[in-house]
Amino acid sequence: MLLQHNHQGKLVLVVQDDADLRSMLCDVVRELELQVAEATDGNGTIQQMMDVEPHLVLTDLRIPGGGFEYMRTIRALSPSCLIILMTAFGDHHTKDEALACGVQAVLAKPVSVATLRRAIIGVLDGEWEPSD
Repeated sequence: MLLQHNHQGKLVLVVQDDADLRSMLCDVVRELELQVAEATDGNGTIQQMMDVEPHLVLTDLRIPGGGFEYMRTIRALSPSCLIILMTAFGDHHTKDEALACGVQAVLAKPVSVATLRRAIIGVLDGEWEPSD
């Protein structure tokens, strides 16, 4: 079941170095009637941020050129851009550090498609709580 929302056409930058996972994430975003741009690493993300100005970045923490400094760079480049971080390293410290970097949602891998959809729409709506 697709979630109802008023964000059709907004641009989501999907950042993932694993091609199969990136493809699946892009499919989820498209199913929500959102536009998609893609990057495979931190450097590609920064270039895309300057080229397409996404509304939301959906990214992994552990990508080439990734990490917390990468999160801070995204925030500095576009203070209004929303960020959803997916990580297999979802411990309390990682979550706290990510939130301190300006991330709106931290999702522990593996992430279900239903949770991902709720997070994307919740973050775009401004209704996603960091503890969700």
